[in-house]
Amino acid sequence: MRSALPKVLHPVAGNSMLGHVIHSARQLAPQGIHVVIGHGADAVRERLAADDLNFVLQDKQLGTGHAVAQALPELSADTVLILYGDVPLIEVATLKRLLEKVNSKQLGLLTVNLADPTGYGRIVRDSYGEVCAIVEHKDATDAQKAITEGNTGILAVPGNLLGDWLGRLSNENAQGEYYLTDVIAMAVADGLVVATEHPLDPMEVQGANDRRQLAELERHYQLREARRLMALGVTLRDPARFDVRGEVTVGRDVMIDINVVLEGRVEIEDDVVIGPNCVIKDSTLRKGVVIKANSHIEGAIMGEGSDAGPFARLRPGSVLEARAHVGNFVELKNAHLGEGAKAGHLTYLGDAEIGARTNIGAGTITCNYDGANKFKTVLGEDVFIGSNNSLVAPVDILAGATTAAGSTITQEVPAGQLAVGRARQKNIEGWKRPEKIKKS
Repeated sequence: MRSALPKVLHPVAGNSMLGHVIHSARQLAPQGIHVVIGHGADAVRERLAADDLNFVLQDKQLGTGHAVAQALPELSADTVLILYGDVPLIEVATLKRLLEKVNSKQLGLLTVNLADPTGYGRIVRDSYGEVCAIVEHKDATDAQKAITEGNTGILAVPGNLLGDWLGRLSNENAQGEYYLTDVIAMAVADGLVVATEHPLDPMEVQGANDRRQLAELERHYQLREARRLMALGVTLRDPARFDVRGEVTVGRDVMIDINVVLEGRVEIEDDVVIGPNCVIKDSTLRKGVVIKANSHIEGAIMGEGSDAGPFARLRPGSVLEARAHVGNFVELKNAHLGEGAKAGHLTYLGDAEIGARTNIGAGTITCNYDGANKFKTVLGEDVFIGSNNSLVAPVDILAGATTAAGSTITQEVPAGQLAVGRARQKNIEGWKRPEKIKKS
């Protein structure tokens, strides 16, 4: 990868490759998950530490068989499933089919048929079509290299037999390593059947050894997510220009334009429209929400029929009730807009409670931070805030009050009253504009 970052921590769709594998493993409800770490062990442990993970250190990288052997003392399950940290797209359904193959007389091996299996270990079958061995590419004869069925490395075996097989591994091969693949020949010699399963899509078992392959995994993941969402009732203007980097749930008749990125946990209800070039992160969009072009929504809840943008920014803690409106170049942070409230343009509202039907004029800001502490601004229902207002928190503006354009509001405004907080205008007669000094 030509990177200081350990390979398995490189991201696909916003999650590390190893993170994707662990996520798939968790969905199988295993007795335990054991992560064998070597290169960059501290970084991997720090990034992915969790109560349900047991990290096992492989001091010397002596091959896949040696790696699994490091975890052997921790294994007590009837079936052991072996996965790879740089194969992030493996589907849970594929793994379940593989696990169904395993019993006391049979192990499960995931293989894949490829037009060009270069680099893959080859699946060697006997005259009856049964798997009898796996030969690594570097150790294969020309005849064996012609085999198109490749080994993915993903293996499910009876737990009580694994220790004996690992103890019998040898490193007498071209790489001088202990190959896990040699377990297959041992199992056959011991009278077990090697039952093969295959992924529905070869990209499920594609690993990444460089940036090009990483990019291929990314695009395939995104296309897979796009197809899933379209099947659920989402219209994507261009599935090739759309990214999911988290967990997304959707309703029907959702329309998403180009270059939209969905990050974290995003919930989208029916009839939502998202314009081009938007980023939606950890947010909930209720029925009929409209997000216009170039908006950034993070940690927000948008109520039914509310809208934002273009060029709006909703920061964490922002809530729009039904039919609230946030327009162009408006930023919210920890602000709650009541039903039908409006902030049309060029406004910052931070740490604010805005009542229903209140209208915020252009150029308004809540002055919520004094350099050390933050304070709250509270606006009642049906308040009208004139343009270019500075609302100095903490301050309350009660229901039905109005503030004049250009005002700085520092005190409570009673219900129904008009507040004017600006200097008196003074016109100076005979004033002359400065003239540019001519250079000599």
